[in-house]
Amino acid sequence: MRIRIVLLLTVLLVPEFVRPMTAVPVTASPDAVQANALWEPPTDLRNRDLFYGPWGARLQPDPNAVYTFVRRKQKGTNPGIVVRDPQGREWHVKQTRTNGIHPEGPVEVVVSRVLSAVGYHQPPVYYVPSFTLSDGKRTHIEPGGRFRLHDPSFKDVGNWSWDDPTVKGSRPYNGLLVILLTFASWDLKESNNYIYQVQHNGRVESWYVVRDLGAALGSEGTLRATKNDFGKFEQQGFIRGVGNGYVEFDYGGKRQDLYRRRITIDDVRWAMGLLSGLDARQWRDAFRAGGYPPDLSERFIQKIKASIYEGQELAANPLAASRAKW
Repeated sequence: MRIRIVLLLTVLLVPEFVRPMTAVPVTASPDAVQANALWEPPTDLRNRDLFYGPWGARLQPDPNAVYTFVRRKQKGTNPGIVVRDPQGREWHVKQTRTNGIHPEGPVEVVVSRVLSAVGYHQPPVYYVPSFTLSDGKRTHIEPGGRFRLHDPSFKDVGNWSWDDPTVKGSRPYNGLLVILLTFASWDLKESNNYIYQVQHNGRVESWYVVRDLGAALGSEGTLRATKNDFGKFEQQGFIRGVGNGYVEFDYGGKRQDLYRRRITIDDVRWAMGLLSGLDARQWRDAFRAGGYPPDLSERFIQKIKASIYEGQELAANPLAASRAKW
């Protein structure tokens, strides 16, 4: 029987089942140079704001403003537009579908908030449930969604490959793959990976960013993957066991090769150390930032914490996990 089933039964008996772990090291030596492009140590993790994110309240879009239509979104499979606010700032909006369901916007904001909190670079994103749009013909209410700010100090200069030696094989790289899997993120295509030239700490830095993170919090799979679907997310597995020194995951999304004989127990320990450093308030704030109601937020959070606990148990007792392998 899968170890995840046993662990999920365990967490039902323990109210606060995610144990604090050893603090994440300040550096990721010997791959610190690689890591800096993708990740920076979150030395103030418990003080990080997961509602407004690292960009704060000052950059958030005004839900009461009138936005001016600029153009339709040119890429992607979901509806979206580019708009300009009264301050002259340009926003890329990934909207709801016509049936009123938000398939990606809330998920993207939640996952982005968590990634940025634990040290991964992210662009400014916010969630707005609806907004007023002027398109030159009329002014009307539009369905909202994820608002991503196009900031001149945050310049998109192209895409990066999962095989890019700048970051590939570093602890933050492997840890990112584990964290994304904790959210059942399955759309690991390289068109979602961006390199930004950013004015940061008084200098220009190259940031490796994974964005468009809405394909998560559902079920993975190449044919029947879902997004923002708690019923499917609750059933989604996480860790199968350990084989030949590598962790084997219950993953059926794109780029399955990224998880085959690549992730070690130490990688899982490192990633779970980051996630377990977030407290209950921060987890709730992340989902609140995505517009989730409290009851649904708690259900998602409990499932995520169960996966974190599963990873912690693997790190604490790898021999048992190896024996439990299919």
